[in-house]
Amino acid sequence: MMEILWETLIDNAKLFPFLFLTYLFIEYVEHHTSDKLYRIIRKTKQHGPFIGGCCAVIPQCGFSLMAANLYAVRLISLGTLMSIFLATSDETLPILISNNAPKALLLMLVGYKMFCGILFGYAIDAFTGKNQENQHTIVNLCAHEHCHCDHSILRSALYHSLKITAFIFVITLLLNILFFYIAPENIMTYVAYPVWEELVCGLFGLFPNCSSSVILTQLYLEDCISINALITGSLANSGAGLLVLCKVNRPGKQNILIVLLLLTFALLGGLISHILF
Repeated sequence: MMEILWETLIDNAKLFPFLFLTYLFIEYVEHHTSDKLYRIIRKTKQHGPFIGGCCAVIPQCGFSLMAANLYAVRLISLGTLMSIFLATSDETLPILISNNAPKALLLMLVGYKMFCGILFGYAIDAFTGKNQENQHTIVNLCAHEHCHCDHSILRSALYHSLKITAFIFVITLLLNILFFYIAPENIMTYVAYPVWEELVCGLFGLFPNCSSSVILTQLYLEDCISINALITGSLANSGAGLLVLCKVNRPGKQNILIVLLLLTFALLGGLISHILF
């Protein structure tokens, strides 16, 4: 139990800088919004899926945390959010690298996740373009979370960061304890069937925890699941991004739609990978 607690503390400590910088940026935008700055933000949104997909392939889930918060206040589009979630690699790449996986496999996985993220991200923005264009205001963070904090930018960013970090810690600790006792890797070794395998790995990848990406990668390295199943699970896994999104984004029913979209695109990407790889 102490090992689980320690690992959870370390993982959360790694996430805190991403959260703090994100909230600091959001607070700055809220307090210094000008027509010029707003025009820049709107213009950047058009290239969001490409920028997000390229940045998210960097290991760890920091960018997915940032994306969840930025989307909650509508500083990025839904397509950009989805692009980052799909391209996020979390612990998959570090584990493959530490196990001396072929460079061709690493490049293929990174490139394909980035491709899926960018492609599906632009597709979502194209489909929801008119609705998002009607969003002319940036949602106020404090009003959005009903905290009514009257602090300076620095103190407010610190407050929100600590609040979300505590929330992530509690949920992550519970998930780590659950994974320790149910040993999901023992269950998933019995579902290695085409399509069904992708579905199970996709659903498992939705767990908002780095443990799911660790287990999926280890299963692949032990030849328990196929590369296509690993791709599906990796596309669905955004680390703690979904956890933060469900905490900060409103309305809550929209989060259910986002989860379903993420799973759908992950399955689609996994099934297409059968043709390509």
